[in-house]
Amino acid sequence: MESPLIAILNGPNLNMLGLRQPEVYGRTTLDDVEQLCAQVAEKLDVGIDFRQTNGEGELISWVQECRGRAQGIIINPAGYTHTSVALLDALLAVDLPVIEVHISNIHRREPFRHHSYVSKAAVGVICGLGVQGYALALQAMTDIIMNEETQ
Repeated sequence: MESPLIAILNGPNLNMLGLRQPEVYGRTTLDDVEQLCAQVAEKLDVGIDFRQTNGEGELISWVQECRGRAQGIIINPAGYTHTSVALLDALLAVDLPVIEVHISNIHRREPFRHHSYVSKAAVGVICGLGVQGYALALQAMTDIIMNEETQ
């Protein structure tokens, strides 16, 4: 049996991890996050498709491509978390489990960051645990997928 595929999609400015506001996001780079996810995925026997874009339309297209291809989506929508109804609509349309990840705790930050459109499509949200949140999301998504396959 082929290993399940989990899409790990990252939104704007995450390509600047390690450089942008290290007091908030740490010094880990997005390449480091991808390596962490690859290591965790190998242990869990799942495949990953790890991507980052600064464009809202491209992110939405990637979400749409997941339908029929991936078994779940882990997404750090970054700034689009708080602004993109279109991203919410795409996540709802693909009919896949979604886990929302944020490196920082969005609820301890500026008030405009407290609202997430994406959360309405997510089975779970992990925030404030740094890049380790990605590893936790992979474990949780794998559990969700495996439970669906056994039902």
